[in-house]
Amino acid sequence: MPFAQKDVRQRGHAIECRIYAEDPAANFLPSAGKILFLREPRGPGVRLDGGIYGGYDVPVHYDPILAKLITWGADREEARRRMAEALREYVVVGIQTTVPFLRAVIAHEAFASGKTNTAFIAEYFDGWREEVPPELLEQALAAAAVADLAAPPRPAYGATDHAEAPTPWQTVGPWELGRGA
Repeated sequence: MPFAQKDVRQRGHAIECRIYAEDPAANFLPSAGKILFLREPRGPGVRLDGGIYGGYDVPVHYDPILAKLITWGADREEARRRMAEALREYVVVGIQTTVPFLRAVIAHEAFASGKTNTAFIAEYFDGWREEVPPELLEQALAAAAVADLAAPPRPAYGATDHAEAPTPWQTVGPWELGRGA
């Protein structure tokens, strides 16, 4: 390489949250099913690497990762604040995900102050349950129902014979190149 370690300078801070189709309140058991409604975060310093969409059927046969959400900031606190906002904007209705759990982790005082270690989850989140106001749940279910009714029908995966099976690029769903940071 044309440079030495002493020439490398840190510039900024990034935080990555992996969004899984899992239920944190049930010991992170996988959560398969149809995504009825999806709203993904966007904005400066926010990158989302994923390939899901409203109407997507999350299968039981694969790793339950849905996306990687990455935020960048000039320092750790700016990256953390951006992540907190991005997780507030992230809405997945129809399956359980790690999004609500990650919101709680990012907002926790110990995480904010950098006091994390391998016992962090056991120490601060043992028995964690999401607190959802009933009116918010009703609004989310209503929005999901409207979105599901308005969505064009998608053929079920495997509905065609093998000779007509779609390529992975045809099944990814709507996505954009270069989105984010």
